[in-house]
Amino acid sequence: MVIREVTERSTQLVAQLVAVWEASVRATHTFLTDEEVLRIKVYVPMALEEIAHLVVVTDEAEVPIGFMGVQDGVIEMLFMDPHQRGKGWGRQCIELAVSKYGATKVNVNEQNPAARGFYERMGFHVYKRTDTDEQGGPYPLLYMRKESGKV
Repeated sequence: MVIREVTERSTQLVAQLVAVWEASVRATHTFLTDEEVLRIKVYVPMALEEIAHLVVVTDEAEVPIGFMGVQDGVIEMLFMDPHQRGKGWGRQCIELAVSKYGATKVNVNEQNPAARGFYERMGFHVYKRTDTDEQGGPYPLLYMRKESGKV
């Protein structure tokens, strides 16, 4: 497995990452309806193309199995193929986000307790909660942060 930042975001790579995103969301965001997943999916390619630092985890055949996006000290996205969860790739991505990109913040859906637990194990703590997501949907967000440079 390889974890590396990518600067060239080909149509093929973006399509592969959207597939990873959808598989991950369907496995972890069970509070979303199929319609909501498909509505959000439309915006994922743009987010992948615009994020400052896009880190991709690939398998031996160089097929993406996960990715992370970091911008302005915030982990904006971290998604792993459901079959790759629990193997340490997310932890390695977070370590890279903190050490290389100075990431100290992340937001998670309150209805995704596995994500909250993961980030808590990585040293993040909730400092703020909202009743809705950033689009005004009925999905409370937990804003988490950690001390700079500590994993």
